[in-house]
Amino acid sequence: MLKFISHSALVPAQANGFLLLFTTTSSSSFNFRCISTSTSTSHSFTVSYLINNCGFTPQSALKASRKVTFSDSQKPHSILQFFRSHNFSNPQLRDILTREPGLLLCGDPNKVLLPKFQFLLSKGASTSDIVRIVNANPKFLLRSLLNHIIPTYHFVRGFLQSDKQAITCINRYASFISDSRVETNVKLLLHNGATHSNIATLLRSSPRIYCSSNLLETIQELKQLGFNSSTSTFVVALVAKRTVNETRWAEKVQIFKKWGWSDEHILQAFRRQPYCMLSSVQKIDAVLSAWVDKLGLNSLDLVNAPGIFLLRLEKRVIPRAAVLQFLVSKGLRRKNASLSAPFAMAEKLFLDKFVKCFKEDSNHLLKLYQEKMNLANSMEKKPSWSV
Repeated sequence: MLKFISHSALVPAQANGFLLLFTTTSSSSFNFRCISTSTSTSHSFTVSYLINNCGFTPQSALKASRKVTFSDSQKPHSILQFFRSHNFSNPQLRDILTREPGLLLCGDPNKVLLPKFQFLLSKGASTSDIVRIVNANPKFLLRSLLNHIIPTYHFVRGFLQSDKQAITCINRYASFISDSRVETNVKLLLHNGATHSNIATLLRSSPRIYCSSNLLETIQELKQLGFNSSTSTFVVALVAKRTVNETRWAEKVQIFKKWGWSDEHILQAFRRQPYCMLSSVQKIDAVLSAWVDKLGLNSLDLVNAPGIFLLRLEKRVIPRAAVLQFLVSKGLRRKNASLSAPFAMAEKLFLDKFVKCFKEDSNHLLKLYQEKMNLANSMEKKPSWSV
């Protein structure tokens, strides 16, 4: 007799020499699939094992059983015991095995998995690091230790020059230790003029770039835009182009155009400070709005000072712009003087150079600056547009 359940699920049941897999779509509607029990015993056992021992749902168990099947619990049980003995929780195990069910059949864990753990431990990884890395990228446990993991690790370490930095890199983006594109993409960048220093910078900040497909297209595009691949600016531009999708990029372009920028203005700002395209749409709009509407300045001023889009709006941009605006209005500062320098310097140096040194106006300037800062402090509990 078949037992039906009322919620949507895929459940195996035996009847008249066949395995019936049925789906309940409502209390009175069922879909059936029949498979000969002579060929599906291990499949049924796999589904049951995954549900009862690994915490899978019936749906996820059925999906996983299409990738792996087993007719007894010896191998999968040894894998589960291994992971639990290395501080993996049941929810973590469920998530790991849902993504990589093949781990249940990888063989003797003390011969296949343990050496990979030991290798990372020998390089300075902690046990919690290993749990984090496996959670983020269980696929790396299916890669060969000798033929892939060790060569990839040492290749990367050659640029970072310390085990500590290499482990930090793996912690930051665990997938790159199992990705076959890493070495290819590093060599591609070197061939196109990137320096060893830039390779290391990219490994520290955005290792996922090395797991990209079609990286050459982006490199060539940036070169055509005038970027020098041997500079640190090129690295930032590469990150921007590879992490901001086309839709989001177009949204940012439209915000700049809303405030009077042309395509050439946007390109000029991007060449000067690629990080500006990593600022959010909301941040870009907020900075331009404050610059034009609150301060009465020209939006095109920021084409040559795009670094301002990276700064805190309320606590740096607005107070300092107000001071500079006053100095220009009084003829105390050249209109063509560097716009970005006053915003980049530390607060004490800014006050010394742009407030205190103007003896006759210093009291007014300090009051103006403090009023803007006090307003910013009063707004701190509200969302602030920061990068």
